[in-house]
Amino acid sequence: MDRIPILKMGDCLLVTIQVDMHDQLAVSLQEDLTDQIAKHAARGVLIDISSLEIVDSFIGRMLANIAAMSRVLDAQTVLTGMQPAVAITLVELGMTLPGIRTALNVERGMELLRGYIQKDDELQENDGSEE
Repeated sequence: MDRIPILKMGDCLLVTIQVDMHDQLAVSLQEDLTDQIAKHAARGVLIDISSLEIVDSFIGRMLANIAAMSRVLDAQTVLTGMQPAVAITLVELGMTLPGIRTALNVERGMELLRGYIQKDDELQENDGSEE
């Protein structure tokens, strides 16, 4: 069965989708990614979809689910490299992708993740000092 590689970069995970997503691959990615977040205590997840030319409502929901599951596991999610046709399709399908922040490229996506992680750390420090 196909698997999408998940790379660890510091306290973040990088997922680069280089193949057309089908439903079973999306489900496998969701399971693998949540396992890796928990295993490595990852704080951020960057998903690069620059190779995806087509998405359907199921793939859109899976991306939203991945972001929601990541957040429950204390990790932020950034989606990068979205093609204009994919963005148009998601909007036409009424998909809002709650919990997913977007960036045009991987470099900007990593900057966003670092910023979100830093803000989370500051909030946790402030919460801890008020006890």
